[in-house]
Amino acid sequence: MAEALTREAILASAEDVLRRYGPAKTSVVDIARALGVSHGTVYRHFESKAAIRDAVTERWLDRVSAPLEDVIRAPRPAIDRLHEWLVVLTETKQQMAVTDPEMFETLLALTMTSREVVAAHVDHLAEQLSRIIADGIADGEFAPGDPAVLGRAVLQATARFHHPLHAAEWDDPGLAADFDAVYALVLRGLIA
Repeated sequence: MAEALTREAILASAEDVLRRYGPAKTSVVDIARALGVSHGTVYRHFESKAAIRDAVTERWLDRVSAPLEDVIRAPRPAIDRLHEWLVVLTETKQQMAVTDPEMFETLLALTMTSREVVAAHVDHLAEQLSRIIADGIADGEFAPGDPAVLGRAVLQATARFHHPLHAAEWDDPGLAADFDAVYALVLRGLIA
């Protein structure tokens, strides 16, 4: 089994073990045991337990941001793509919290220790938004401005709806109306 072992197989196993035991109780030995290999074999692919945790976190965050690329590339006005991007991000994270709450809680805990991975994810999301905003500025839909600054501002302004630290608020019956109000406010700030 050791020859066929890949980083992806280790990460899949690590997710399962983390889901079962949580981050505080999961060890590299547990992950190796689940794979039927020695912990030394796992260490050939990852230098430490922290590296595995970071990679699991990054893998999860990549699942969040990957579908957003399709929205960015869609041949539609920037104003429509901006709304859809925010809706997809919000629904993706909220759905993860509902469909797999154990893993969501585990990953929330992991994000607290994977600061560099999370910072890179936030930068990536802000960059995705800035691309939509840059298109809107170029097409005259949005007022002139610095797309990078505006993208980060939109991400921060909408954090309540997609940031995992706000997950306890996501079952609020008024959340959809709050999202619409915040989006309308953001749009008023961007419109040319």
